[in-house]
Amino acid sequence: MNINECYQAMGADYEEVFGRLRSERLITKFVLKFPGDPSFSQLQSTLEEKNVEEAFRAAHTLKGVAQNLGFTPLYEATATLTEVLRAGNLPEDDNMMNAVAKEYERTVAAIEQLNA
Repeated sequence: MNINECYQAMGADYEEVFGRLRSERLITKFVLKFPGDPSFSQLQSTLEEKNVEEAFRAAHTLKGVAQNLGFTPLYEATATLTEVLRAGNLPEDDNMMNAVAKEYERTVAAIEQLNA
């Protein structure tokens, strides 16, 4: 799988991110680093601890990384959760975090297939 196919597999727009970063090598470099980013696991653990402030920080970071890399479905799911946490609230149920987890897993699965 090449980088464009990777983006297609995650439902993202490679052309949009290429338009900003202008280097396939640079995009690939950052995409391959994404699974090592701790934001998702921090989000999970801080939500379990009901620590709204730290959960917001983790969600906001994950949202920013997803946006910068053009991972649109992950960005959109995380943005929704981020706004709830920004207001100082925990989500009422698991639906928002489940949506984030689903897109995160889809994104990482696509990355794992990159150049496989």
